[in-house]
Amino acid sequence: MDRNGVTEGEFEERGMNKCAEQVSHLALDIGGSLIKMVYFCGENSGSEHQQGILSSKESCGLSNGNTNCSVLGGKLHFRKFETSKINECLEFMSSKQFHRNGEDCHGASVSEKNIIKATGGGAFKFADLFKEKLGMTLDKVDEMNSLVAGANFLLKAASHEAYTYMDGQKEYVQIDQNDLYPYLLVNIGSGVSMIKVDGDGKFERVSGTSVGGGTFWGLGKLLTKCKSFDELLELSYSGNNRVIDMLVGDIYGGMDYSKIGLSSTAIASSFGKAVSEDKDLEEYKPEDVARSLLRMISNNIGQIAYLNALRFGLKRIFFGGFFIRGHAYTMDTISVAVNFWSNGEAKAMFLRHEGFLGALGAFMSYRKDGFADLMAHHLVEQVPTKPSRNAGGGLNNSKILKDGNENISIECTMQLSN
Repeated sequence: MDRNGVTEGEFEERGMNKCAEQVSHLALDIGGSLIKMVYFCGENSGSEHQQGILSSKESCGLSNGNTNCSVLGGKLHFRKFETSKINECLEFMSSKQFHRNGEDCHGASVSEKNIIKATGGGAFKFADLFKEKLGMTLDKVDEMNSLVAGANFLLKAASHEAYTYMDGQKEYVQIDQNDLYPYLLVNIGSGVSMIKVDGDGKFERVSGTSVGGGTFWGLGKLLTKCKSFDELLELSYSGNNRVIDMLVGDIYGGMDYSKIGLSSTAIASSFGKAVSEDKDLEEYKPEDVARSLLRMISNNIGQIAYLNALRFGLKRIFFGGFFIRGHAYTMDTISVAVNFWSNGEAKAMFLRHEGFLGALGAFMSYRKDGFADLMAHHLVEQVPTKPSRNAGGGLNNSKILKDGNENISIECTMQLSN
């Protein structure tokens, strides 16, 4: 789509170049499949909106008694890259001169100018590459700490962050900050980690599974020849898993197995029909294979998640990670699994910034450093004068902007110590 004759890509590129010189913080979550990036970009202080932020007494030092600070208004940007194409991430960072922006950091010493926070296994694997190509040193932040810190912050500070999705209906959930803990955080990346969160910095990884986003992408690539995760996900939209999955009705002559509560449409065996049919892979439609694969993995994750929540008596289950990507069928399958195994007593909840929990948590760790005392409770979404309506019909109190690459940004303020 064009914007007054300017393509989406050109529009996004111009916007990024405009703010590149004002980037003050950047953090990475380098996973096995994707690199997630979070960075803050300050706005021009001359604007009326910006002056309103900077003059607000409520924006500085009320929570911690610190009045010796400055408050910057701007946007927190979120981007993603494929880890297998890490050079694209490096080129993006180089073109925006992120490795030079440390020179403008408040109180930063020479040795701190080219240090960025990073989490995930890739922070170790690619540390030398970032040093060689960009002259950057990756300050490694623990992955689980980052995931939990990012989730806790968003659930407390971001409006309309958590929502349920079932039968095509998206409903935002109001989170009581005083009644948030404990909860189960299910982070679906290449693999899946299930973390019991009891408070800020209080958590335990209680389970996980190797059958996650990497499984979907890896098997999908082998079975359908798709070249990317997004291509595979798109392919699944038009598929029919019943062509490949063996249903209860296939076994019971189209009837339900009502005695144990199984409908005729329940899946008895994922990919089960392939056993009894004399067909080669090429005779199956790739979209049907993709659909069956997505349903198998999503259903499995939903079941394991609920069983772990039941194990610890947890009422809330939040699903995050870039496997979900706001994909309706994925969320609906997970929700159905949780609903089925809990007999309707539990609901799956999803996060709007699902894939950026680790990167955001790493970003927030800057507040522990002297040169940039980032206060998490001051990184808040600005409320528009007239709240807009979200896709689900509810009020959306944050201004979310999407670019051509489905990356997003949030208007926010950031407090820095002087």
